[in-house]
Amino acid sequence: MDNLTHSMAGWVLGQAGLKTKTRKGLAALILGANMPDIDVFFGNAPWDPLAIHRGFTHGIVGGVLVMPLVLAGLLWLLDRWQSSRGKEFKSELPMRFGWLILLSYLGAITHPFLDLLTTYSVQLFSPFSNRWYHADGLFIIDVWLWLGLAIAIGVSKRREQSGREWKRLPQIAIGVVFAYVALNLLTTNRAATAVRSVSPVASSIFASPPPVLSWRRDLVWREDHCYRRSTYVPFRGLGPVSECQPTNMDDPIVRRAIRTDKRLQKFLKWSVMPQADVIRDHCTARVTIGDARYGEGRRSRLARETVVPICATNLDKRTPNS
Repeated sequence: MDNLTHSMAGWVLGQAGLKTKTRKGLAALILGANMPDIDVFFGNAPWDPLAIHRGFTHGIVGGVLVMPLVLAGLLWLLDRWQSSRGKEFKSELPMRFGWLILLSYLGAITHPFLDLLTTYSVQLFSPFSNRWYHADGLFIIDVWLWLGLAIAIGVSKRREQSGREWKRLPQIAIGVVFAYVALNLLTTNRAATAVRSVSPVASSIFASPPPVLSWRRDLVWREDHCYRRSTYVPFRGLGPVSECQPTNMDDPIVRRAIRTDKRLQKFLKWSVMPQADVIRDHCTARVTIGDARYGEGRRSRLARETVVPICATNLDKRTPNS
């Protein structure tokens, strides 16, 4: 999910009453909810699990078990430093380190949970496994989630500032979010069942909700060395199924491009459904590798491209003294 959604997930938990448990409780929830995305700053890290977005920092070990302790420690040190300088805090809440740790963990758990609900997937057990997990319940930017959380947080803040009861609405909003996610997961499950009914050999099924129209599913799945596509709408069922589109990943030119281009190698560590296009031109070939979840071949919006030679070049026959 986008970082606005992650931030609102931590914020709505705070407005539901959890921010009153300790000083800097709201900061722990919001920062914890965003903390796993720190991996975007380590794209060139020597350790592959850290260099892959939605890898180690989004998994159970790095994102859920280790990083919340670091966050809680940093917030506690900040609070101690501010206190030593005589800072007057707006809130009269005491610093409760136990609650600070707990809220850091709670915020952090929301991040892989939300990311798991998209087709972009998460390596939950990195670094012990590079398998990607996905639930396909939400689009990466869900406007209905934005709207519901924003209203709940905004109204709650206004009520809090006016001295009225302010925790109830965020608590209701959290329940509505879980119901909304459950309904979307049920739709995805029915879409996958519809695919298997027409293609028993289907594997790696992805059912992406489009923007706004969250009840629909754009489907893509693998059959041996090719991909098929369709759509699903509740009460209408599965739409027309496309022809099987080859992956082209076994093409010798594609394999050579992968061996010689580190950008493609990095892309393939993340791509679950790679699909290649090759355009030959005289003595070169333009190789484009995309992910079938997000378009066909070079039309994939996340595609990577490189050029490789496909015939021998003339050698420079000049002598050193020429």
